[in-house]
Amino acid sequence: MKKTLFCLLALFVLSGCETVSKYSTANAGDSVKTRMRACLVSEATAKFQAGTLFSKGISAMSDELVSTCMQKLALQSAGISQESQSTAATIIQNLQNFGTAQ
Repeated sequence: MKKTLFCLLALFVLSGCETVSKYSTANAGDSVKTRMRACLVSEATAKFQAGTLFSKGISAMSDELVSTCMQKLALQSAGISQESQSTAATIIQNLQNFGTAQ
């Protein structure tokens, strides 16, 4: 897994965003392996752009990326979309505001 992540990162840095973009997208009908790879590339790219990809060791960051993607794929498989997570965040925020208003 570490070698795969390193290779993907090297590919991104050496060849630019256009080449990697084909690896960072997946459809619901794609295999779990393809969706996991797309998620890992997407998450690593986002962290790279935010400047946080190298804030931990490779092993720790690999574990974090895998954990994040496993959680995202599990939620998608359960039918819970990003929209549902956004709705939940809005509900929590509204309850928090209600609690502080009293």
